Amino acid sequence: MELATIGGIVLVFVAVIVSLIMEGASPTSIILIPPIILVFLGSIGAAVAGGFLSDVSSILKQTVKAFTTSAPKSADAVTELIGLADIARREGLLALEEKARSAEDPFLREGLEMTVDGTDADEIYDVLAARIKTRKKADQLGIKFFADMGGYAPTIGIIGTVIGLIHVLSNLDAPEELGHLIAGAFVATLWGVMTANVMWLPLSSKLKRISEAEALHLEMVLEGIMSIQAGTSPRVVEKRLRAVIAGDAPLQDAA
Repeated sequence: MELATIGGIVLVFVAVIVSLIMEGASPTSIILIPPIILVFLGSIGAAVAGGFLSDVSSILKQTVKAFTTSAPKSADAVTELIGLADIARREGLLALEEKARSAEDPFLREGLEMTVDGTDADEIYDVLAARIKTRKKADQLGIKFFADMGGYAPTIGIIGTVIGLIHVLSNLDAPEELGHLIAGAFVATLWGVMTANVMWLPLSSKLKRISEAEALHLEMVLEGIMSIQAGTSPRVVEKRLRAVIAGDAPLQDAA
């Protein structure tokens, strides 16, 4: 479980509740089911309408990912790749066959298998770089979905407020109820703005951050595989990988 996302959202809701209490209002005053249903279902429906129905399952997976994914363990991967480079340098690429079969990372396993099979360096690079590109495109689905929800939610909240004000105008003959009805009408706007800026946009940013971190990790692994295939010394491999992690070096050009 990745606590940053959950902790951040909870912190904002706590701040809202504390502010309500300090202003002398009850936190239950904003817990009105009709505007909550309108804002949540309306935002989700509008975002779904902007894509394909088949996208929903992928978005659900990425939602779980936003709350559970931790930063890639790139330091561990660097140590593993240095060890593989040392084996390849001393015993040859064929000595990596067993390591390739037992590798937990499917991206690393695919790269090692192609390396052991004697695949041309350009082809290895092209295949693995395409994998990274495909991963980035897949990640954009969830990023865009929650960014869209963040854009739709405030407007849908305003729609809820307009609906509430229509109800207010239909009850002008009961002035004792007007204050309560007007306050209730603006709850929809509150939920629209709050969910956009507390939930949907932060989730979009979190998925973007995860995608960037994972892409950088894969680029580092790709750099390591290309260095191993070229027979680079373990010490140089370590320098290259740590440079990629630090963002100080581009990917090695396999050509």
